[in-house]
Amino acid sequence: MAAEPQGHAGTRERVVRRHPLWVRLTHWINAGAFGALAVSGTAILLALPHLFWGETGANGAPAWISLPLPVNLEQTGWGRNLHFLAAWIFVLNGLAYLALALVAGHLAGRLLPDRDQWRPRHILGEVRAHLRLRGDPAAASGARRYNALQKLAYLAVILGLGPLMLLSGLTMSPGVTAAWPELFWLFGGRQSARTIHFLCAVLLVLFLLVHVWQVLANGPWTQMRAMITGRSPEQPATRPQETR
Repeated sequence: MAAEPQGHAGTRERVVRRHPLWVRLTHWINAGAFGALAVSGTAILLALPHLFWGETGANGAPAWISLPLPVNLEQTGWGRNLHFLAAWIFVLNGLAYLALALVAGHLAGRLLPDRDQWRPRHILGEVRAHLRLRGDPAAASGARRYNALQKLAYLAVILGLGPLMLLSGLTMSPGVTAAWPELFWLFGGRQSARTIHFLCAVLLVLFLLVHVWQVLANGPWTQMRAMITGRSPEQPATRPQETR
């Protein structure tokens, strides 16, 4: 650990290592890929702003959910090309992150809730703090332990929404389903997969919004500094924990 001047005479801040290089690289690559997916996915959605269940669906047919969006067929071409490219960047980068997280012990060491975080009283306290839109004092002070809700949200995205997005997206590809028609059975049809894909995308956008709010509420400079340089100041209240 290195110490560096804080800017006030006679005071020094203790700087600790927060995120290794591979975490920071995969984080920012995923951020860029997700932005491209959101933009291109919206362009694709405008061609058919209705959600169906089963195998077939078209504009004018009875829909399970009709989105209040105008039909626009002119954006589909570039939207599909960008979506395909960004999707594979997102997937390959996510697989690299997961593999490195397993090898480095990052998944078990930083993302699995600790024993004390499983206590109902602890979880209820975090829920109340979030409902009151309060920041996390530990995160704002540069603590290296995520709270329980953060850990559960990250695990849900990495192990749940991510794979579900991938499989439902592949089910919409005629070339893929020609080789693996079992995907139709898994999702109940191409349009069902499209609907599930959309709902997962909405959940990921909500996750992103909460993630951004957490950064803004818990010292944006500290959080951004940690994710760009890998280091941030440590306060006396910070609980020591090995960074993996």
